[in-house]
Amino acid sequence: MGVFFTELKKSILIGSIVIVAIIVGISSTVFVQENNTDELTRENLENPSGSEKIVVTTTTNVITDLVENIGGENVSVTGLMGPGVDPHLYRPSASDVNKLQNADIVFYNGLDLEGKMGDIFVKIGREGTAVWAVSENIPTESLLSLDNEGHFDPHVWWDVQLWMEAAKVVATGLKEQDPKNSLHYEKNLEEYLTQLEDLNQISLEKINSISKEQRVLVTAHDAFQYFGHTYGFEELAIQGWSTDSEAGIREIQNLSDEISKRKIKALFVETSISPATIEALKAAVQDKGHDVVIGGELFSDAIGEKGTSEGTYVGAFTHNIDTIVQALK
Repeated sequence: MGVFFTELKKSILIGSIVIVAIIVGISSTVFVQENNTDELTRENLENPSGSEKIVVTTTTNVITDLVENIGGENVSVTGLMGPGVDPHLYRPSASDVNKLQNADIVFYNGLDLEGKMGDIFVKIGREGTAVWAVSENIPTESLLSLDNEGHFDPHVWWDVQLWMEAAKVVATGLKEQDPKNSLHYEKNLEEYLTQLEDLNQISLEKINSISKEQRVLVTAHDAFQYFGHTYGFEELAIQGWSTDSEAGIREIQNLSDEISKRKIKALFVETSISPATIEALKAAVQDKGHDVVIGGELFSDAIGEKGTSEGTYVGAFTHNIDTIVQALK
């Protein structure tokens, strides 16, 4: 009997040792994997020179594209809003707030474009995150007023020259955050400004093929006032500068009267807004005997899919110009 208990104790002891060894082995594996994951993450956030990338969070994808052009290999950019997203109505999730809080620097448009995020920008700025509105250095006299209460149209990116000012703000913000790479940001800025100057000149040449009488841009909402002001278009829209209200039957009827009377050729839908209102406007115009067409789809509050030509500011602007010229000339 004593031998039996002795052997039993040995079995239990050996079994315990094996279990402990297995647990230790698993723990070591997990520890190594976690360390490898940390190393991989750090590696992904390093640029070719070996220094850590600046972590940037942006709001709209047009700003994401801007920061990537100026920051290049020295930044890791996370954009909150993708293609087809309406920034006027966008409500940030808890995950979005975390991305803003964990960034080294945040870039947003300003001028109340991201109307439901203003308090968040103030909060994270007070907590120590660098927060920059890309529109902040645009002279007041270059902004288009919406009312007598100091509100300005936020769609500044549809004037190439104003977007050049936004590019300078991004470069300044990155240089302040990462002074050792200032020359890199300055070089990228100069190259990008050259691209924008070329874009502006080519766009003006294309627009000259449209007669002045036909330079009327009819869209769902007033996103193209800067475009019209700079490139000589009258803009007619069903809604105002923000989509944070629904278009009514009266607005559609009133606009259809004007389009019919003036024999305007085409209407344009927008990628970030339902085409329903423009389709209703087209039907109302046709009921009045004028055969208006939908001239195409324009990028307004967002640019296209990343990885496509239209997923860049230059590509989206070129797409808009070509679409408008084709429909109106």
